[in-house]
Amino acid sequence: MNQKKVLISQPYGNTFVRGLLPSLENAGILGKYYTLMATKPDAPWLKLMPNSVKSELLRRTFPIDADKIETSVYQTVEIGRKLLNQFGLRGKDYELIQYINQNFDKSISNKLETILTKENIGSVYAYEDIALKTFKKAKTLGLKCVYDLPIAYWEHARKFQQEEAERYPEWAITLKGGIDDPEDKLKRKAEEIELADLTVVPSQFVKDSVPNWVPREKILISPFGTPENLPILKTNAAHNKKENKLRVLFVGSMSQRKGLGDLFAAIKILNNPQVELVVLGSLLAPMKFYRDQCPDFVYEPGRPHAEVLELMRTCDVFCLPSIIEGRALVMQEAMSQGLPLIITPNTGGDDLIEEEKTGFLVPIRSPEIIADKINWFLENSERLPQMSNLAQQKAIEYTWASYGSKIVSAIKELTP
Repeated sequence: MNQKKVLISQPYGNTFVRGLLPSLENAGILGKYYTLMATKPDAPWLKLMPNSVKSELLRRTFPIDADKIETSVYQTVEIGRKLLNQFGLRGKDYELIQYINQNFDKSISNKLETILTKENIGSVYAYEDIALKTFKKAKTLGLKCVYDLPIAYWEHARKFQQEEAERYPEWAITLKGGIDDPEDKLKRKAEEIELADLTVVPSQFVKDSVPNWVPREKILISPFGTPENLPILKTNAAHNKKENKLRVLFVGSMSQRKGLGDLFAAIKILNNPQVELVVLGSLLAPMKFYRDQCPDFVYEPGRPHAEVLELMRTCDVFCLPSIIEGRALVMQEAMSQGLPLIITPNTGGDDLIEEEKTGFLVPIRSPEIIADKINWFLENSERLPQMSNLAQQKAIEYTWASYGSKIVSAIKELTP
C-alpha cells in the first residue's frame, strides 16, 4: 500500500513551511500545499515590477512542483493588505489578518472531503490560528491532525507579557500581539492544540510552554535550519572594526518582548564609550521613546536581507535577551556571519550556546548579567576570532533538511 500523503495548509508561505515542503515532496508524501498566493520566479511579468514589489512577490515562491500548489481566492485581500501597509495605512491590519485566517481555514475544511476522493491523504498539517475548522473536519473524515506551533503557547506568552507590562510600564506600548488578544481567539488556539494528534515545535522552550494536559509524547521538537545560501565567512578576521569599539548588534522588532529594555539597561550599566549598541528593527513607539531610554544607540532601519547580513559582518556580538520567542531565526543568521551570541533560554536557542565558545546564555530580565557578558567580550577581545569561527560552524550544523526529515518521520509513524 502506498504511504498516505499530507495536506499542508499555510496561507502566508513563511520560512518554516518553505523549509518543510521539499522534505515532504522528496519523501513522496506531499499531497497538496494550500496557500494564499504563489509566484513563479521565472515569470516574465516580474521584470516589470518595481524592486520593492518584486522582492515581496519572490517571498511567495516555493521549492516544489507547481502542480502541488493551490492558491486561494482570498489572495486579493492579502494583496490589498500589503498595499495598505506599503502606504503606511496599517490601521486595519489586525482585522484583515484575522479575516484571512478564519476564511482560509474554513475554505480548506470545505474542500477536504473532495480532496480525499482524489488524493490518498492521511493527515492535515496546519498552523496556529489557522487550523480549527480544518482539524474539526479532518476528525470527521478519520484524518490525523498535525499542528505547527512556532512560538510559545498563548497562555505562557500572555503571562510573561503581562509581567513585563508591570515590570516596565513605559515599555507596555511595545507589547503588541498576545497581551490583548480577544477571548474567542484564545479559545480557538486551545481547541486547535487539543484536536492535534501531533504538535511540532522548534525548541524546548516552546515545548515547555504547552499546557500539561497535552501529552508530552504528542509534541515533537524540530529546530529550524540556518537559512541556506548565506555568504558564510571563511576567515578569522571577519569584522570591519569601527574605532576599535565593540559593536553589539540587536535585530528584531523594538519591543520588550524581545528584551530590548533589558539590553538598554545593560548598556547604561556599562556606561562604556568602547561599547557601541547597534539596533536594527521596526519601531513600535516613536523614536523619542527609545532615545529617552538609551540616547546613544545606533539605529539602523529595515533593509533587504543581503544588507542585513552585511551589517552583521561589521559587528562583533549579537545580543537578543528575549522574554518570549519560539526560536528566533536571526540568531543562526548572526552566527553564520561570525557573531557569537548573548541570548536567553526564552529565545529557543539554548542549544546554540557552548559557553565561552559560541557565546553566553543569560537569564531573562537580567541587565546586570548582560552587562557583565558584554564586558567579558571587551576584556577578552583576543578570543573573538576563534569564537567567530566556532559560531559559524555551529550555525551550519542546523539544516532545513534535518528539520524536515524529523517531521517526515513523525508523520509517517502517525499515518503508516
